Amino acid sequence: MAAQYAFVMKDMTKTFPGAQKPVLANINLQFYQGAKIGIVGPNGAGKSTLMKIMAGIDTDFTGEAWPGENIT
Repeated sequence: MAAQYAFVMKDMTKTFPGAQKPVLANINLQFYQGAKIGIVGPNGAGKSTLMKIMAGIDTDFTGEAWPGENIT
């Protein structure tokens, strides 16, 4: 049986209203349950925005982002 992804993003882009360019552009990622990941970058790079999208708090983006099956 193949392992299931814990989270998937496909071509996700987030632009804040009034901004000239996106804070996150064309993000593609997937990782397995139990994976240890880190999100690093300078201030204003979009780390917190990425986490809010992954948590389902921010739904105003283009592309796709979803948790895997049976992931809560």
